[in-house]
Amino acid sequence: MQDDVRRTTKVEGREHWTKSQGRDLFLWEKPAADGPPRGTILFIHGSSMPCQPTFDLQVEGMPEASVMDWFATRGFHCWAFDCRGYGRSYKGDEIAASIADGADDALAATDYVKSQGFDGPFMAYGISSGALRAALFAQRHPGRVARLALDAMVWTGDGSPTLEQRRKKLDQWRGSPRRPIDRAFLLSIFNRDHPGTVEDAFVEPFIEQVLALDDSVPNGTYIDMCANLPVVDPERIPMPTVLMRGEFDGIAGVDDLLAFFKRLPNPDKEFAVMPGIAHASFTQKNFLLVYQILHAFLTRPAPVYRGRGDAA
Repeated sequence: MQDDVRRTTKVEGREHWTKSQGRDLFLWEKPAADGPPRGTILFIHGSSMPCQPTFDLQVEGMPEASVMDWFATRGFHCWAFDCRGYGRSYKGDEIAASIADGADDALAATDYVKSQGFDGPFMAYGISSGALRAALFAQRHPGRVARLALDAMVWTGDGSPTLEQRRKKLDQWRGSPRRPIDRAFLLSIFNRDHPGTVEDAFVEPFIEQVLALDDSVPNGTYIDMCANLPVVDPERIPMPTVLMRGEFDGIAGVDDLLAFFKRLPNPDKEFAVMPGIAHASFTQKNFLLVYQILHAFLTRPAPVYRGRGDAA
């Protein structure tokens, strides 16, 4: 069983470009490895690193380090994009890269994918502030999203020790459009919640691949998460949804997420607590557990009976 979970073929990636609000937006595609796709996944990154290191991490001898390759091997068509302000997308200082900006970028990305012959809807996955971007995109454009996965998300911010500390620097975030990132900062992501959860083989490749693309990132999502929550309304998210929360995550408070979960209107919903996981799910020792939870949710059959006398 473990060998099957690890089974991954490296898939050739393709770069694409479109525009979001008139600015360049970079997209990265990993097509389904064999036959027609089982579904199309849109991956949405978080506050401090672009899409490729987050979702297509390349580690020598471990193709399963790339969640895009893992899902493409299992028949999914995978897309990711760099929000404006990150990676290979446009990085002008006027781009706040707020949660709302990220939702705009997700719309532009899906417009482009649809223009390539895909008629939707998408399966959307977002992590950390990327979960908020994904949730707001789904709220604004529910017809675009068939199933929604929100990992390491925060709703109101209650019970979040990481955000409590981050709010102390709110004036600093507001005073500059971007903040520097370096090796020490990226290591802090792995160590701040519960040292020892990270997969050691991933650390150096991840840091190298992030810093090859960015030495600074926008402050917009930090400002939103410190001062403007909540930015999404669970009662306006009608599609099947999974909330994925790492056992040791210092941002995603359990009670905060349970309150969000209770308000989701679709009964096809799941709250998954991931043991041994801190905030950065795909870089953890237990990353295969994260993949399996997501895979099970995305491949779940639709209900044939809903208990209201109507077929599904």
